[in-house]
Amino acid sequence: MGQPKQTSSVTPLRAMRRVVCFTAFGTLLFGQTAAPAQSATLQSATSRAVSSENNRATTGAASEAGLDDESDGSATPAANSAAANADDAQRPAIPDAQSGDDITGSILDEDMRRLNTREARIDETPPVRRAGESASTAETPGIPIGTFVLRPSVTQSINTETTKDGNTRQRRAFLETDAAATLTSDWGRHQLTVTLEGAWQRNISGEGEEQPSFKVNGDLRLDLADDTVAHLTTGYNFYREDTDDPDAIADAAQQSDVQEFTAGASVQRDFGILRGTTALALNRSIYSDATLANGTTVALSDRNRTTGTLRGRVGYELSPALIPFIEATIGRTIYDETRDSAGYERSGHSYGAKAGVEVDLGEKLKGEVGVGYERADFEDSRLASIDTATLDASLLWSPIRGTDVNLDLQTSIQPSTTAGESGYVSHALTTTVTHQLRDNLVGTMIGGVIWRDYPTDSTINDELVYTAATGLTWNINRYLDLTSTLGYELTTRKDGDDSQQWRAGVGLKLKR
Repeated sequence: MGQPKQTSSVTPLRAMRRVVCFTAFGTLLFGQTAAPAQSATLQSATSRAVSSENNRATTGAASEAGLDDESDGSATPAANSAAANADDAQRPAIPDAQSGDDITGSILDEDMRRLNTREARIDETPPVRRAGESASTAETPGIPIGTFVLRPSVTQSINTETTKDGNTRQRRAFLETDAAATLTSDWGRHQLTVTLEGAWQRNISGEGEEQPSFKVNGDLRLDLADDTVAHLTTGYNFYREDTDDPDAIADAAQQSDVQEFTAGASVQRDFGILRGTTALALNRSIYSDATLANGTTVALSDRNRTTGTLRGRVGYELSPALIPFIEATIGRTIYDETRDSAGYERSGHSYGAKAGVEVDLGEKLKGEVGVGYERADFEDSRLASIDTATLDASLLWSPIRGTDVNLDLQTSIQPSTTAGESGYVSHALTTTVTHQLRDNLVGTMIGGVIWRDYPTDSTINDELVYTAATGLTWNINRYLDLTSTLGYELTTRKDGDDSQQWRAGVGLKLKR
């Protein structure tokens, strides 16, 4: 049998399609390489010019030495060209001043832009948008004032309060206006920060004492030379003494208004791995008269006093995140009146020392913990000295993103105005947990306890104050929040009736 007839599988149409494809591919390939070729040609011309100068110098030297007949004529230009290219490779690239098509190659740029364009989705769905900034964490732009930025806020709320002291119960509904503002400098060096807080209450029904308050603080940070930072601080605080305060006047219709003036200066300097801090603080307290239920007043000017405290601290930097320290304080308290209304001299001295550690792990954990000893002596020999071991802590912990835990523990010696009593030791623990429930919803829980520890020979028994509160903040937008609060406070006494207080309220917060 004869051989089968050989036929080609490439039909004329397929052959034509292949030719068109190869032609298009070749055109694209040579079109893309045209611009690099122009740039390479310019670089080659420059290299040849440099090589020509080098060749003439080398050839002249070789001719004088009588070596031009024995050398390879092609080797010398190649070597010089290689040296020029090496110099060009080490020399930093200098952008060309011209931007014409003959230099940059606009065809190549157009092709690159076209080839790098993102492909559309098969289902032609629009691209996924990025999540916007959280309304609860977004900072308001503020109001520029020269080189400062002012961020004010005003909260208007309606509240209800129930107070029970033994068998006596009081209820009231009141409006409260809270104002706050922060003024921060925008300087290249140094910084001034001023914070302001205030609350005003007005009863609209029921009975109960209004509690106005106002506070303003300023802090000027000075960035000095040689790793030295100085702070100059000043402040003013106005509040009405609480009915449950141990020094409050019993059965008073209105307690004393207290004004506190503060001023201070501190200098911190790094000495290599050592960090030293020296600080001086001044505090001035002024008490107004208290008003009794029958309209008479009780003068409390014998409680006016001025206190000065000098503090020194030395820290050893084991690492930027861990700095152990030791600290010592000495203070002096002087009352305006040498003897109070009961005839006691309450001016005196205070001393303290503690050791602890500063921790700075970034956003996860920051703060300090210290243990020590504190003592207060009085000029009147009838007033016994008060001393105590101290445990202080101020920590900010973020276990997970969106959750912050603030722990504050303070031990202090508080003076007394009761005849024959020196005072008591206050141990205060407060924990605040803030959690971002949703993008625009933040929940806050506060829990605390205060132990008022009187000396064993005191006629006053110890007291415990428990506080618990919760709140929600709904960020309607960057400038408006809806707030709600619910709180409870219990004061227990070994002798005497316990007291309780419930409070709830809702409000709107406008911020800028």
